[in-house]
Amino acid sequence: MDDVMEEDGSFDMMDDHNHNNWEAKADAYGGQAPPPGEPNAVGRSSGVPESESAGAAAGRAALNINSSASKFLMNVISREEYQSTYWPKLESAIEQLLTQSPKDYIPISYEQIYSCVYKCVCQQHSEQMYTDLMGKITRHLQHVSEELKSSPPEHYIEKFNAALTQYMGALQSIVPLFIYMNKFYIETKLNRDLREDLVKLFTDCVAEKHVCTLMPLLLQAHSTPFQITPSTMASIIKGLYALRPDWVQLAPALFSNFIPNILPPAMESQLSEYAAQDQKFQRDLMQNGFSRRPDVLFRRVRGTSINMRLSSSNTRLGGVGVNADPPASSELVVCLSIVPDELICALLGKPQGY
Repeated sequence: MDDVMEEDGSFDMMDDHNHNNWEAKADAYGGQAPPPGEPNAVGRSSGVPESESAGAAAGRAALNINSSASKFLMNVISREEYQSTYWPKLESAIEQLLTQSPKDYIPISYEQIYSCVYKCVCQQHSEQMYTDLMGKITRHLQHVSEELKSSPPEHYIEKFNAALTQYMGALQSIVPLFIYMNKFYIETKLNRDLREDLVKLFTDCVAEKHVCTLMPLLLQAHSTPFQITPSTMASIIKGLYALRPDWVQLAPALFSNFIPNILPPAMESQLSEYAAQDQKFQRDLMQNGFSRRPDVLFRRVRGTSINMRLSSSNTRLGGVGVNADPPASSELVVCLSIVPDELICALLGKPQGY
């Protein structure tokens, strides 16, 4: 800049919009006042009335303020823009997460969705976004509930388990996407948690409406071996317990098979009662067409010893007890109650009549 002043004796003020270098401008003229038509130290032109120069300066200041305000307003998300642009993106992603199969890959940009949530929270749309999110998921769960009502009894348990598993899996993605709204709106203003609210939605919209129909079917399936897979039964029982622990009272014995410490601890004075329960289970199997095997049977299958004998082992699954302390040898010893041929063949992976 000094070179420019030495060459032509002028001072370029084009880049000095705020006139921060007015002292350097005066030095460029050797300490003399600027020539007519040039701005002086306070932004007035020599030869121009002071009142007119002050008015022009005020006008320029107002123009700069308005320009800055307009740039800021350009980044504001209006309610209409939220409804037409931002929420449709969020709604589409939520719909895909709620309906996707666990094996499906859905091309969702989690970064883009999180960015939308972040911008909406910063622009004071948290309340509306929370209302829209809860409304969207509520409508989805109502549709799920209607589908369950129309399911036949033989598929009812599997359908309920699929709905429960899919919804809980979707929450694994939905909650992190809305974590910014959860932190700065739900937790601070509503004193709640997003995941707890969404779990309660499933309880109110689906589970509570179907538990009275579901429990008799679960009890019936539990009394009939292999009517449903053990993993399905465990998933439903654990899911119901997580949704509402007081549902244990509907079937304490059933819940105790999958949830620890449901029933009171075993007592020596009740051994006869436990034996009676085992005998009843054996009679029920015989009445359902299962044949009775001898009390003691020994077989060796591929180096594994299977020792089936009458046992009251503490560890049981549907009348099948497993020794808690196996022998020191490399052979696995399994202690079973009197079990039917079909059950033994299924456990060993052998065809009937083996």
